[in-house]
Amino acid sequence: MADELVCWSCGASLAQDALPLTRLAECRACRAELHVCRLCEFYDPRVAKSCREPIAEEVKEKARANFCDYFRPRPGAYRPPDVAAARQARAQLEALFGDASGEGSETVLSETDAARKDLEQLFGTDKT
Repeated sequence: MADELVCWSCGASLAQDALPLTRLAECRACRAELHVCRLCEFYDPRVAKSCREPIAEEVKEKARANFCDYFRPRPGAYRPPDVAAARQARAQLEALFGDASGEGSETVLSETDAARKDLEQLFGTDKT
């Protein structure tokens, strides 16, 4: 599965798309442009200009179609967003300010608070 060419934006399979990808190629699922740095095998945000190809011209917008001649699609380019950090931040905000949505949404507990709640339910601790 890691060798399958997938959209860098949504993770949808690009197996039906003809290679080489044209500059105007788009993902059929999310309509993201595909001839972009984020899908290239040379893309590496840890190096200068986020590109490991030493003679390629710098591309400012890594998620927009470009004319780079060194572009090679990279299998497994999709990285799902880190939702754990977002959940933790939301829980911390709700702990500080309460539920701002007004809909009474379920509060997300930290691992420690969830474990404490489970123990209290298990042993029936009463705080009165």
